[in-house]
Amino acid sequence: MRRGGVSAIRCVMATMVALYLGTVGVVLAARQAPTEPTPEISENVFKDVQVLKGMPVDEFLDAMGMFANALGYDCVSCHSPEIANVSTFDAFAIPTPLIQRARQMVVMMNTINRTYFGGEQRVTCFTCHTSDNKPDTVASLDLQYGPLVDDPYEIEFFPAFIAPPADEIFAAYFEALGGVDRLASVTSFLATGTYAGYDTGQEDVSMEILAKAPNKRSIVAQGPQGLSVWKTDGVGAWKMQPSTPLPVVPMTGGNLVGARVDAMMSFPTGIQAAYADWQVGFGEIDGRRMTVAHGTKEGETPLALYFDESGLLARLIRWNVTGVGPVPTRLDFADYREVAGVGVQMPFSWTITWTGGEVRIALTDVQANVEIDDAQFARPVPAQ
Repeated sequence: MRRGGVSAIRCVMATMVALYLGTVGVVLAARQAPTEPTPEISENVFKDVQVLKGMPVDEFLDAMGMFANALGYDCVSCHSPEIANVSTFDAFAIPTPLIQRARQMVVMMNTINRTYFGGEQRVTCFTCHTSDNKPDTVASLDLQYGPLVDDPYEIEFFPAFIAPPADEIFAAYFEALGGVDRLASVTSFLATGTYAGYDTGQEDVSMEILAKAPNKRSIVAQGPQGLSVWKTDGVGAWKMQPSTPLPVVPMTGGNLVGARVDAMMSFPTGIQAAYADWQVGFGEIDGRRMTVAHGTKEGETPLALYFDESGLLARLIRWNVTGVGPVPTRLDFADYREVAGVGVQMPFSWTITWTGGEVRIALTDVQANVEIDDAQFARPVPAQ
């Protein structure tokens, strides 16, 4: 979709509480078993769920992020703040007037989609609110006559007629990284550096990344309140942070696909074949012209890759579909450096942004082709 005169999505503040407290509070969960055949759903983890039932926990948290993004709110805009002699969990479970209104809005949205769009999710929270707690009712001449601005977070993609073919884009990307042969010679790596996010109070803390071709990765950071862990073994994926409602939150849907894709981008020669169809267009990042490759695959949300003039990957955007609308995750890459001994370029600066937070990763050292036990990528086990 094109929007005139304004950015499609304004930056919204989300506190660390937003990562784990939904519109209805939280129930303390029992420690999970090592195997998890089915993910926990919202009403079994959060208190007094009324209209967002049946969602896996990670999707429920993304739905909370949609509310924050669509209204320009943070957690306590709707939820009761901490009250004397009442736990944070119970305070957030108090059905404030705004929580009750939010439930009504979800029912209204679902009714519109069911009645007029055959149940397709065509109207979402963001459709009307666009990062404003009160939808506009007056026509805007600035928007009508302002310059057209592409919205990079729309799932629908319109290719450019004059864009180069996808094969050419990926060939240039692999060549910029060092060439296909050199990339194929790297089958694993160990990286160390720093990690900062809401889960660390924005403080830089020590971090270690382990990765193994084609799509296994582990990120472990030691923050002031405990470990922050992101892992995928190529099949499942999990998140463990000091603020999560379960000791370990399994990834589902677009989040699961996204975790595998993120890991695959560490060994990127397989990414083109991972999607059935690629279309190419153009975009920009901070005024810099980008070539955008948009990959689709049946049954999965798409993937958008932004390549700069050097051919290197500058941005990745992926989506997860929630019960209140799709939400994007954006990964920005910068500071490409050659990895010692293998002649391959790798981004040493990563920024991961989603509706529930942001993480900044800065690598300081990368060792290629180290031996890594597959157990390092298994579901994390929380401390007692």
